[in-house]
Amino acid sequence: MDAGEAFRDPRGVDGQILFLARIPRVLAAALAGAGLAVAGAGLQAVLRNPLADPFTVGVSGGSAVGATLVIRMGLEPLLPAGLALPAGAFCGALLAVFLAYRVARVGAALPAATLLLAGVTVSFIAGAAVLLLQHTADLGQALRIGRWMVGSLDAIPDDLLRVATVLVAAGALAIGATARSLNAVALGAEAAASVGVDVHRVARRTYFAASLIVGALVAIAGPIGFVGLIVPHVVRALVGADHRVLLPLCMIGGAAFLVACDLAARLVLAPAEIPVGVVTAALGGPFFLLLLRRGRSGLWA
Repeated sequence: MDAGEAFRDPRGVDGQILFLARIPRVLAAALAGAGLAVAGAGLQAVLRNPLADPFTVGVSGGSAVGATLVIRMGLEPLLPAGLALPAGAFCGALLAVFLAYRVARVGAALPAATLLLAGVTVSFIAGAAVLLLQHTADLGQALRIGRWMVGSLDAIPDDLLRVATVLVAAGALAIGATARSLNAVALGAEAAASVGVDVHRVARRTYFAASLIVGALVAIAGPIGFVGLIVPHVVRALVGADHRVLLPLCMIGGAAFLVACDLAARLVLAPAEIPVGVVTAALGGPFFLLLLRRGRSGLWA
């Protein structure tokens, strides 16, 4: 593709490739990376656990079940402007969060470690549900679900991208509005209560906002994992743990990270293309193991 020719003749072949394929794909990658990173940073704060991210706490799994159910049941025509997939994914994410809360809650207490384990369990259940839906689908639906489940930024409809942008922006603003409270919550429930922060209210708000973000992004790109784990740790190591600074920089870092991952996905085996979810998993798996080995490492401190 000749970029100069694309700008000279936007209606030509090069122009169509640039403006209808390349630029929307870069924008989708930046949106997904920014949203997943800010959601991961918020979840790590409320759970006070360096291993938390939308993929490991069950939010992505619940979103995947909701979106897969919409595809399997042919429900997309029920809502206009590409709203059916985000709505299904968001409802699935909320259901996953509700189940994790019910399993982890002990009286009035909500132990963060137990909530994380409950989220991991919900993720396994969600994975089984997705496989069941795919197995019972017709050939066309099964192929679409299988391609979507590996995480891809290829050929995202414009109306779906616009809806996702609005939902991700709303969720990110909701998490950003609690940045000062997240600083207190990350230090522990007692420390937060001593300065007048309602820990459960902040946790519910963060989970709701993360569900909104992840539901929208799963609808457009599938369950892309580990972005919300890697980026907040790297940014926190560079700028510290003040969420008033951390959250905006996580959005920038997440956008750049996923754009770079998508570029690698297109170039490593060119002209063949690797799904971007494979690239993030290849990077995130060893990073996750490193955190497990080091426990609450210097990156978290």
